[in-house]
Amino acid sequence: MNIFFSFEKFKTFGAGFLAAAFAITGIMSLMGSSFAMKNKVNWKEAGLDPNLFLQPNRANVEYLLSRRHVDIPKLPADLTFAGERVPMEQYDVRERLERELLVTSLWHSKTIQVLKLAPRYLPFIEPILAKYGIPDDFKFMVMAESGFLNVSSPAGAKGIWQLMEGTAKENGLEINDYVDERLHLEKSTEVACQYIKSAYNDLGSWSLAAASYNMGRAGVRNDLNRQGVSNFFDLYLNTETSRYVFVILSFKEIYNNPEKYGFAMSTAERYQPIAFNVVAVNSIPSLADFAKQYNTTYKNIKLLNPWLRDAMLPARAGKVYEIKIPLL
Repeated sequence: MNIFFSFEKFKTFGAGFLAAAFAITGIMSLMGSSFAMKNKVNWKEAGLDPNLFLQPNRANVEYLLSRRHVDIPKLPADLTFAGERVPMEQYDVRERLERELLVTSLWHSKTIQVLKLAPRYLPFIEPILAKYGIPDDFKFMVMAESGFLNVSSPAGAKGIWQLMEGTAKENGLEINDYVDERLHLEKSTEVACQYIKSAYNDLGSWSLAAASYNMGRAGVRNDLNRQGVSNFFDLYLNTETSRYVFVILSFKEIYNNPEKYGFAMSTAERYQPIAFNVVAVNSIPSLADFAKQYNTTYKNIKLLNPWLRDAMLPARAGKVYEIKIPLL
């Protein structure tokens, strides 16, 4: 098609224009009419000529691009975190929240994945939060930390709660060549809850406890003393921690109001929990043979038990491991 060569003569439109032009001319010219029929588009009401989609020349593409717009999310009038009021009357609080809402709501691939994964993991996380008396809003911390993925940070933190090795071991998690319980859903959640509850008891605020999860309790305490304030929203913090609580708030707002931000999806579109039984073992000489014994596969065992690091699990004195066996 000569259209590609003609666009070379208009480099002032930039790479973004070319990418959009290719998408519109290549896709919409093929699908525009069928889309209109399927979705009952009223071109007249929309103020568009349907031929614009069917005649991919530069003038038509340029016109279509001029009609594009991005929906800017509206800030909520009132917002709380863990029962603590967010002071929306402060300009910097509004702007910091808006920044994270823009990032989270417009980073579609990441946010869609988080919302899809939430029903798979929250049924296990929420009861543990309740067990420790921690507000339900802290489930949004997992979304901010890892998006429910067992990621590793450059600093060495691992798992959905991004626990450092020292913290994990201090709180009773096992980490060695065969096991890394930072990747154990329930056990890592228990340790995160222990930290959050201890930080709350020390700092007297859930917002400050959340901030301390990012920068450490001593760091928060030092800044409170140096600045002579007692409220998270009155603190001047490093950039990462300053943004951290607002990232959590952005996930709370979008999770609770998905339609408002364009993320409406049915239950069928979300990932549901995997049914499983639990088997107690002292050791596993071969994980592959163990899987076959329970009519499943090595892959399925690893997916439900990501804390198993090797293809075997040696015995440790007095140690019993609970292995999830998928019911597929």
